[in-house]
Order: sequence, then C-alpha cells, then structure tokens
Amino acid sequence: MARLYLVPTPIGNMDDITLRAVKVLSSVDVILAEDTRTSQVLLKHLGIEKKMWSHHKFNEHAAVEAVAQTIVDGQNIALISDAGTPGISDPGFLLVRTCIEHGIDVETLPGATAFVPALIDSGFPCDRFCFEGFLPPKKGRSKRLQQLATEERTMIFYESPYRLVKTLEQFAELFGGDRPASVSRELTKKFEETVRGSLAELTRRFSEREPKGEIVLIVAGKPRRERTDDRSNHETE
Repeated sequence: MARLYLVPTPIGNMDDITLRAVKVLSSVDVILAEDTRTSQVLLKHLGIEKKMWSHHKFNEHAAVEAVAQTIVDGQNIALISDAGTPGISDPGFLLVRTCIEHGIDVETLPGATAFVPALIDSGFPCDRFCFEGFLPPKKGRSKRLQQLATEERTMIFYESPYRLVKTLEQFAELFGGDRPASVSRELTKKFEETVRGSLAELTRRFSEREPKGEIVLIVAGKPRRERTDDRSNHETE
C-alpha cells in the first residue's frame, strides 16, 4: 500500500542527510517540496531525478486532499521542506492529519532539525524543554510572552535576523535582563556561531553587529527559587 513519507533534509551542510532518506527519495513516485528550486539543488547533489510538486504554506490547504487521493491511487509521496524536518515550523501538519483521516500510512524519518544542536550547544538543561518556534509577530505576542515569563523549562524559539534585537529586548523586559540565553546562527554552515550571555548582553552585542542567517534562540527557564519568591510575595500582599 502506498504511503506518505516525511523526509528531513539538511539545514545547511548537504552531507547531513541519512542513507535511509536518500533511499526513500530515490524510490518514491513524487516529491512534495516547499520550494522546488531550492530542493532541486539538493536532489541534484544526491543524484536524484524525480517528479516534484510545490507544497507550501500558501497552497497546502487547497492541496492536501488531492495529495491524499494520489496516495490512495497507489503513488508513494515524500514531503520535504527547504531545510530540516517537515512539520516543524514548516508545512506538514495538515497533510499528515489528512492522510491519517484517510487511513493512509505515514512514515516520518529521523534527521536534521535546527533546534536540537542549538539546544545542546546552549549548555542549558535539555532534559525538559518547550519548543515555541516562531512567536506571533503581532497579535497575541505580548500575551504569549507574559505566559512564558514563569516557564521553568528551557525555551526554544526560531527568529528572523531582522527581528532578533527587538525580540531580545522584549525578552529582557519581561524575563529580566540577567536571564541566560544563547543565539545560534548558520548552524552546520561555514560561519556557524553560538553566542551565549544574558539577554541584556546579547541585546547589546547584536545591536552593535547585525546578525545574518537563520536564528535559533534558546532562553533558560525561570529558576525555581524565583518562582517561589514570587508566590511568597504575592501571598503577603
């Protein structure tokens, strides 16, 4: 029976792809790509020639039923994003849900995901963490940040280099300028860099030198001691 495969692709270094991923991409009938031009570069590097269809956030709602029907009709399909694992801040969720509703087998391969190396490089506890991805740019952003101000787990965010400084400033205001954090950029690429420091220090650094490349921002959770102090103060008021 035909199925849907979710195949992680390299986040930078093209060698960061598994042998199994290459095998699946070589064997399926169709590859769904977030940007066919970007994915064509990778497929050419791997020596793979396959029929490709565009599948991105602007057409996924309209396309998922047709894709599911194509699989029901007997064609194996692989979904890839421009970089990393489909469904993690990239298209994938709607298609997976639709396939499950149609009784179609879904197989997700393990592989590259930007937040994992950034989390480990941060030096913060990674036994418990929360992944926030991209925060709302406007509506709901302030409320979400206020909710996260008391989060004890390590927090993971994706951010554009153009919005990084503003985000760091907001974090420093709500979480406290002394809250430890790290900024990882250009992961697995030639100019890969992880900068660690307090939110205030990172704000100053990136205000003086504009960052480039994709950003993963890791923020330490609120120390339990501070939460206890907050509750005690609230009870005495």
